[in-house]
Amino acid sequence: MSSPATDARTAHAAGVARLLASYRAAGPSASVRLAKPTSNLFRTRTKTNARGLETSGLTGVLAVDPTAHTADVGGMCTYEDLVAATLPHGLAPLVVPQLKTITLGGAVTGLGIESTSFRNGLPHESVLDLDILTGAGELVRVSPGERGDLYRAFPNSYGTLGYAVRLRIKLEPVKPFVALRHLRFHSIPDLIVTMDRIIQTGELHGIHVDYLDGVVFSAEESYLCVGTQTAASGAVSDYTGQQMYYRSLQHDNGVKEDRLTIHDYLWRWDTDWFWCSEGFGAQRPTIRRLWPRSLRRSSFYSTLMRYEQRFQIGNRIERLGGRPPRERVVQDVEVPIERSAEFLDWFLCTVPIQPIWLCPLRLRSDDGWPLYPIKPQRSYVNIGFWSTVPAGSADGQTNRLIEGKVSELQGHKSLYSDSYYSREEFYELYGGETYATVKTRYDPDSRLLDLYAKAVQRR
Repeated sequence: MSSPATDARTAHAAGVARLLASYRAAGPSASVRLAKPTSNLFRTRTKTNARGLETSGLTGVLAVDPTAHTADVGGMCTYEDLVAATLPHGLAPLVVPQLKTITLGGAVTGLGIESTSFRNGLPHESVLDLDILTGAGELVRVSPGERGDLYRAFPNSYGTLGYAVRLRIKLEPVKPFVALRHLRFHSIPDLIVTMDRIIQTGELHGIHVDYLDGVVFSAEESYLCVGTQTAASGAVSDYTGQQMYYRSLQHDNGVKEDRLTIHDYLWRWDTDWFWCSEGFGAQRPTIRRLWPRSLRRSSFYSTLMRYEQRFQIGNRIERLGGRPPRERVVQDVEVPIERSAEFLDWFLCTVPIQPIWLCPLRLRSDDGWPLYPIKPQRSYVNIGFWSTVPAGSADGQTNRLIEGKVSELQGHKSLYSDSYYSREEFYELYGGETYATVKTRYDPDSRLLDLYAKAVQRR
């Protein structure tokens, strides 16, 4: 009888064969793309005739090594499946992005972040080596010492340099529970000062900090959420039912304590897609009681959102009420920590969106990553905001304002959603000549879209 690990590797090998066969079947000059059943991108795309490459069989966890603290996974493996395989060994990925259906390949070729990023950086920094299907149709092994140009350019390339087929990543030991302290602030600059101190020292009031993020409800109400792993047993909260995690943070003054299992902590944001489930009525008590628990998750809300975008349901409702259409403002930006209070003050005065997520970030690598050139040895705050605002007179008016402000403050913006940069601005911000050189080397016939066409032109 074969073992689960052997079965996973057999399925993966068959999946790789199907992927390569589908690439070859597309013809020598045809454009190609992945045929993905799910996506965590939030930008609309024009219809394409590009051949969809077969990805079945690339979703498994191939091996977890409890001694070496590593995992080998397929490029389409979700973090939900990976965490389910690692937690029984007391291990977790160094960074676990917030949504269950984010894939390893997606988090590496795009960007993922979470509350360990203040000490562990970004997901791609934990990659030891990976196999990539390049635009030239070659399956190549990539690591810091092997095809290092592609290894460093791959993060934030969004499938324009190739697709991750297999990845080996570092894991770290974790304990069964997370003890939480939610610190209330009445001033955002005060919150930023405390956040910076935790990043620098790794502790709060003499207690080690493993996890750090925050939420801004208004200029006068904001919270830092500080987590510490613990093996001590005791009562834990459950935010997969009627109670909502983000509402549990709120209190008048001081510190509020809570506890979660490590599993529920890692997925604390998924049940309500942070707070965006409110847009579907899932936070109304009557509807919430009737909403099946199995569908109270980010992947289902994302499906509903795609239907809304396809049929323009929201704008139709606005028109019926005599109101202008809405502009989608779904973005994550990185701002240097010393400028983040300035950005938040501007944002709260300019853009009518709350709550706002805060997640500190400090790269692990001293070398930097050319397609997302935030500086090593410098602290940033990821600021996430996801909603709509009344549309202005120009296309993407509010998003353009945000892009300008982020650049003014020497920050950077993720590309998973709508972007409006000119080609010249984009070239300066996202890799420039480095990207062009690597693109030519590994996709000489431009079988894959280039990054500007994909991220800005929505092709």
